[in-house]
Amino acid sequence: MDCPFCSDDACLFGNDLAYVKWDLYPVSPGHVLIIPRRHVSSWFDLTPAEHAAVSELIGRAKIHLDAAYSPAGYNIGVNCGEAAGQTVMHAHLHLIPRYAGDVINPRGGIRAVIRAKQDYPQAK
Repeated sequence: MDCPFCSDDACLFGNDLAYVKWDLYPVSPGHVLIIPRRHVSSWFDLTPAEHAAVSELIGRAKIHLDAAYSPAGYNIGVNCGEAAGQTVMHAHLHLIPRYAGDVINPRGGIRAVIRAKQDYPQAK
């Protein structure tokens, strides 16, 4: 198998079931991936223990990134399947630091993956 996430050689830190590494194509400074050690393609195929391990690392990574980069916010995202933009078929979670002014209008956050749906409808 030729999976770039099955080896944790670039691991920043981790636990028994998952690890954290820098994204090779970061959206912003400090963008990391949190990757289960077991090769499984979808977030939905992780065990409850793997979900807990990844969640623990989200918190640890945030502490690390807060100290190193002082971001103003974060996006947390998982692409599940090709239609959702997944390009490496080994489940992984993106923790993306966000900075004031890094985009003109951050409203809607991850809703912007479908640009026409970024803004919320006005209440009538």
